[in-house]
Amino acid sequence: MRDGWRSAEGAVVCIGETMAALAPAPSALLESADDLRVSVAGAESNVAMYLADLGIPVSWLSAVGDDPLGRRVLAEVGAAGVDVSGVRRDPERPTGLLVKEPTGSRTRVHYYRGNSAASAMGPDILDDDRLRSAAVVHLTGVTPALSPSCLSLVAEALAVPAGERPYAISFDVNHRPALWPPGRAATVLRDLADRADITFVGLDEARDLWGADLEPADVRRLLAHPRLLVVKDGGRSAIAFSDEGIRIVPALDTDVVEPVGAGDAFAAGVLTGLLRGEGMERALRLGHITAASALKVTADHGPLPDSARIERLLDLPTDEWAAEAGSRLCG
Repeated sequence: MRDGWRSAEGAVVCIGETMAALAPAPSALLESADDLRVSVAGAESNVAMYLADLGIPVSWLSAVGDDPLGRRVLAEVGAAGVDVSGVRRDPERPTGLLVKEPTGSRTRVHYYRGNSAASAMGPDILDDDRLRSAAVVHLTGVTPALSPSCLSLVAEALAVPAGERPYAISFDVNHRPALWPPGRAATVLRDLADRADITFVGLDEARDLWGADLEPADVRRLLAHPRLLVVKDGGRSAIAFSDEGIRIVPALDTDVVEPVGAGDAFAAGVLTGLLRGEGMERALRLGHITAASALKVTADHGPLPDSARIERLLDLPTDEWAAEAGSRLCG
């Protein structure tokens, strides 16, 4: 995969924490809801589940508590077709928990993950045999915020120069301000993101981290080293900077039930396109299609359209994509 964006043999390995998640109905207030739905939530396992949906062999490496919530996490991620056999069960630390609070068009997330099993992960997880045959290892900016050992894990993965790695490293900035001490995230995340082969970042989070007036081209100047940088401009477009030049693909116009998880779905779609040897235009389109499935559900992982419909959308002429793809996806 390093030698251009043609198809690559091997699986994807996603590394990071997944928690049990509690959420009321989309229109309910958390403080007055009588029922909370249980699901699982984790940026890296979200990517893994969508990759499996799209037919890419994928493993997820992490740690969960040896508790009912940990078993729930393993069961749901595994049921999606992801290899979870490398996930460690910690008898001393609990599985992390988050609670979603819908607030109009946004969702506030409350984390209960202190001293979680996954926060004890360290660089030794990179010794897992699954990495020996991986085409891509996917990491996010959530993991280095969890603990010093988790920061060491990500920093060590990215310490090997890009041209000397046996696999490509994909890194989604995924800035979670609540997890970072003041003034720490901007420097750490820029350094990590700039050492990846493939980097995903939202324009909104780039502005929060590195300057309120940034435009996509400014982000590219800040993150100059990744072979591929994808800047996600909310519900408007995705801009890819690569050896192929600059490619802009409009996002789909779709109803939003909850935005959480859409960025992970988008990353999975783009990675799938690259692994299949698709051009950048089609890879970005697949990212948008996959993201739309996450936007339509309260859980982080939603059902994809059937493969025939996906192919029809990918094949649309450029002038029809923005105007018709969203309506065709829903039709």
